[in-house]
Amino acid sequence: MHRSTPLLINTETVELWPAPLLRARSNLDARLLARAQWVLRRKRDGRYLAAVLAHGVHSLVPRLPREPGVEEALALLDGARSRPFGAALEDQWLPLVGLQQRLQQLGLDAQRYAHDSGLALEAEPCVLHWAGRDRFARPLWLRRDAAQGWRRMRLHAARDGVALDAISGFRSHAYQLGIFERKLARGQSVPQILKVNAAPGFSEHHSGHALDIGTPGDAPAEETFEATAAFAWLQANAAAHGFHLSYPRDNPHGIVYEPWHWCWKPANG
Repeated sequence: MHRSTPLLINTETVELWPAPLLRARSNLDARLLARAQWVLRRKRDGRYLAAVLAHGVHSLVPRLPREPGVEEALALLDGARSRPFGAALEDQWLPLVGLQQRLQQLGLDAQRYAHDSGLALEAEPCVLHWAGRDRFARPLWLRRDAAQGWRRMRLHAARDGVALDAISGFRSHAYQLGIFERKLARGQSVPQILKVNAAPGFSEHHSGHALDIGTPGDAPAEETFEATAAFAWLQANAAAHGFHLSYPRDNPHGIVYEPWHWCWKPANG
């Protein structure tokens, strides 16, 4: 079935990726990806679980049916195939099951953190849209309106002689937890990390509406972005495309100044 842009189908534990967008990690992967339509990928660690081929599902791990979320992911794919692709999932969001456990791992309470930070709890969307690739050639996933807004804004900037590139877009709760785990392993404390990264479940990146923006030649996600022509252009033009700076200086959330972090918000939002 023809689609204007690829979609990512998102479940609590498994992601369904369009096979052509994934990188082969072995000769077997390369052969399967060349024939596959979709690949089931475990969210926790990125492991490829199965390839969906025209004639069926090819397992890439032992005991595939025992993998949490596999049956749910395949059922969503079957349901999407029977309707205009992705339409049934477009306005659905994943339940926040397991989030409290993730926060407890960090010694945080969701209600207290929400009160103290003023940040909203962000559910993950069930479907995300291809928005091109980021600076590191990774697939960039956003919600449909945000993806369209980003493409239009980047084109507008290019016409004005300004180059914008994306540093990152959608991140899952599991990915956000991984950021904390890696920083903790390097000796940082949770309070230190929270000045730079929102707690899992509270990052705007979970919503699929936020992205970190950079410009070629400038280091990613650094305050030096403030001094670039790209940042000046965003200040003057981003709002016309629906994007707004989330964490200015002295913001009430206690997060450091992030001139690179912009979030798409609906006109009535």
